[in-house]
Amino acid sequence: TTENLLLELGTEELPPKSLRTLAQALHDNFIKQLNTLGLSFSTSKWYATPRRLALVISDLETKQKDSELEIKGPAVKAAFDASGNPTKAALGWAKANNIDISEAKTLKTGKGEWLYIKTFKAGEKTADLVPELFTKALKSLPIPRLMHWGAKRDEFVRPVHTLCMLFGNEVIPGNILGIESSRVVNGHRFLGKKTVSICSVDTYVQQLRDEGAVIADYDERKASIISQVQKIAESVNGVADLDDSLVEEVTSIVENPHIYKATFDEHFLAVPAEALVYTMKGDQKYFPIYDHQGKLMSCFAFASNINPSDPSSLIAGNERVIRPRLSDAEFFFKTDRKHTLESFFKKLESIVYQKDIGTLAYRTEIVRKLAVYIAEKIGADEKKADRAAYLSKCDLATTMVTEFTDTQGIMGMHYAELDGEDKDVYEAIFQAYQPRFSGDDIPVKPVQIAVSLAEKFVTLVGIFGIGMLPKGDKDPFGLRRAAIGLIRIIIENNVELNFVEVVSKACELLQDKLKNKSTKDNVVDFILTRLKSFYMDRGIDAQIYLAVLSVKPCNLLDFDRRVKAVSAFKTLPEAADLAAAYKRISNILAKAEICSEKVDPSLLKDDYEKRLASHIEVLAPELKNFYNLGNYQEAMSKVSEIREDVDAFFEHVMVNDKDEQVRANRLAILKQLQNMLANTADISVLY
Repeated sequence: TTENLLLELGTEELPPKSLRTLAQALHDNFIKQLNTLGLSFSTSKWYATPRRLALVISDLETKQKDSELEIKGPAVKAAFDASGNPTKAALGWAKANNIDISEAKTLKTGKGEWLYIKTFKAGEKTADLVPELFTKALKSLPIPRLMHWGAKRDEFVRPVHTLCMLFGNEVIPGNILGIESSRVVNGHRFLGKKTVSICSVDTYVQQLRDEGAVIADYDERKASIISQVQKIAESVNGVADLDDSLVEEVTSIVENPHIYKATFDEHFLAVPAEALVYTMKGDQKYFPIYDHQGKLMSCFAFASNINPSDPSSLIAGNERVIRPRLSDAEFFFKTDRKHTLESFFKKLESIVYQKDIGTLAYRTEIVRKLAVYIAEKIGADEKKADRAAYLSKCDLATTMVTEFTDTQGIMGMHYAELDGEDKDVYEAIFQAYQPRFSGDDIPVKPVQIAVSLAEKFVTLVGIFGIGMLPKGDKDPFGLRRAAIGLIRIIIENNVELNFVEVVSKACELLQDKLKNKSTKDNVVDFILTRLKSFYMDRGIDAQIYLAVLSVKPCNLLDFDRRVKAVSAFKTLPEAADLAAAYKRISNILAKAEICSEKVDPSLLKDDYEKRLASHIEVLAPELKNFYNLGNYQEAMSKVSEIREDVDAFFEHVMVNDKDEQVRANRLAILKQLQNMLANTADISVLY
């Protein structure tokens, strides 16, 4: 038989940025335990509001299945002495399993004979298991810091006030975190009933909605917020900024969302929009609204946990709250605009970037030199790259960025534009930070690419150079993001650049600061390790990455071409056989003495070796042309054509011929073939 199970833990307001993670983890932890115990069910769903974490498991078995277990004991040789009497090991095992040694049976295996017993285990009732399972699931939640409340010793992310465990219509008795289970849960703080008595699992969601004015379904609340915000934006012929992280946070703050429109004075729109949006979204959790040209409008949407019949005072209150924050942004902007962006550079001389590296001014000079170096390599305007790099950190000394730190780069871009700087220059100031997160845009123009790459290479070399490598989840200088960023910029923009040479140049520029003598190798290895993650995230097999890594390309774009070529090669029917042949060739050559690659036609005796040698001779110039063009895919496709001749050679030709000259000639054929097969990647690691 089966029943539906409800588990709800009622708390004080949970951390909004962690709510989804906590709910999902609770669900996964509990389901994992059910599976371990062999308790089957049809469906499962988690629920979460600011004041509750809940699970509903449908059609859960009411009892574990009975089982018969075989318990293996000691080997027969160790269980009895020469006289046939049981040893201490045998008697101890029998006692531990509550049997007489005479009840043990003998099990014959390929490794000898062993004592064993069969024992019957009755399945436990699910209701008896649930409290312990729920407790374990709660204790396994990813909570960095616990708190305790009152005189209780129990700890959780927030104080706990209610516990509801229902199996069908019945309450499962139990005490978790100092709270006794009941059918009573909390309703909305301000709307509906303060408490709701849940009749059964099936009525949980509807009773909370009807009696408690709570929408328990997280995704339903989220969809409602998005829909309401969109309607408000449409009502003013605008488009709402529905940043998913903000929508998630607002969903985690309200139990019954109601969205309203408010406005602010239009004169604030003279301030760069990003500064206004920063305070609207970051401080107040408001949804900015833009017109269809992408310009910020003087209105916004906000969520409320209450629904007054007359919302005018609620709207006025939110407008009153945002006004001083926007006034601050306006003041910071006007204060900064009394000076040019360049004039702030002097202040960078007193701002320490990192104590072992030096000031922001010093670091900026390093970035300038590397940006010019990269610009020259990729054909970008060196003067513009130098100017952009010079100005790129000036906004860190401005009042606006000091107060609104997330606007760094953005304010620099706006201030540089207002100062009349070249478009390539002011765009590069902002794009030096890109990509800021996974999926973010990357710089696409040469000057911006040069500056952004310089920024990232200097970060990597500088921090690795003083030995501050990222450990675990800790990466305070964003080294992983920097590495993935430069990989994306180079590959997605088809930038021909030897990244190892750039690392060497950065090491040269920072040589006075580098304590780590292995900085260059460490940074190169780190970038290549992140490159593996880059490909894995895009569904590329690790073996393909490793095959290309073996030839150690110094150009990431070249690396990418090889990866694509090997990916295509692996789909060919000849791929596995050629990979096996390559392994065989490598093994043969590894055992041979130094051999020449020059084949003497006069020593070719067998038709099969003649055919292979001839095929190699014909292919060689074609492949050389493909390799010179970086067309590895076409090259590997051509190489696959030689498979039949390779197979025939190994089937009919004895490489280690008695005649030393013939043997050396055949080894030369294999050496040529090895070079041909290994030019793009080490295909032996593919299988």
